[in-house]
Amino acid sequence: MGRKATTAMMRIAIAGGGGFASLLAQELSRNAYAILVLSRRAHPEFEANYDCQVAVVDYANLEDLQFTLEGVDLVISTISGAEQLNLIDAARRARVRCFVPSEFEGAISRRPAAGNDPFDNGSSTALEQLRHWSQPRQHSMKYTVFSCGIFYERFAPGGLQACNMGINCRIRNQGDYMVDVGHGIAEIPEANPQGRPVHVVMTSAVDVARFVAAAVELGIDSWPREFKMRGTRLTTQRLQEICSEVRGIEFEVIRRPYDEIVQWLRYYEQNRDEAKWYSMQHLLQTANGRYNFGEANLNDAVDVQPTSFRQWLYDTWGPAQ
Repeated sequence: MGRKATTAMMRIAIAGGGGFASLLAQELSRNAYAILVLSRRAHPEFEANYDCQVAVVDYANLEDLQFTLEGVDLVISTISGAEQLNLIDAARRARVRCFVPSEFEGAISRRPAAGNDPFDNGSSTALEQLRHWSQPRQHSMKYTVFSCGIFYERFAPGGLQACNMGINCRIRNQGDYMVDVGHGIAEIPEANPQGRPVHVVMTSAVDVARFVAAAVELGIDSWPREFKMRGTRLTTQRLQEICSEVRGIEFEVIRRPYDEIVQWLRYYEQNRDEAKWYSMQHLLQTANGRYNFGEANLNDAVDVQPTSFRQWLYDTWGPAQ
């Protein structure tokens, strides 16, 4: 029996009912998988638009979660915090073969150590649980992280929020992260701690879903611990230049030296300005390389041609009127 026949019989659960979960359901339903979407509320549009089933769940009820996941081969999570931790526990009790945590933005190796990550939200605990349950035992559960850098959709009209993404993200509105494309404003980290240009890897959410679906076709038993994918890799300077070129207007740009970012962080912390502290923290994390990596092993493994950031920006915004 060939690999396609084996993967075609797989049962896949997608946890979450937001915009990214919808994209995953759309891409995965193109193949002969049994798709189950877990959500806190009904989503008749999922069942109407994609060949899938929706199960309304209470993530605090471990027993019911386990029952819902019985017979599932792969769980793809788009939720975080305590809900994801319970989902991991229920998945291993239900003997799910593989778990994909909600860890899409930023490579694992480029994040601060556990306890020092301002954007953790249960991430380090989830990864520690997954490492524990993946150890060889009678019923171990594999896991794979899919890393995409930054979602293009952070630069969409209305930001992640308008795409129904990033529910638990503190900066999800238009202009919250580096560039406000609509108003022609940018605030970017000028250099990393070594004084070199800051690079970021970015991918559209649509392409991330396509990459995940293509990876499933490879067979989940062959997956590594982390798959990295890339739509575009560029400097923060080039990022704002492309935005300016596509829009056809000159942007008002603030370039923050590394030391200045650190100083502003201290100032906002002393003044207890949480919103501005988190915004500046994102610039620091970007400057520290959180969203940058070289090798993209998933690009090499599958036949997916991602959209470039310039093309996505033109299709999404176009020239200013």
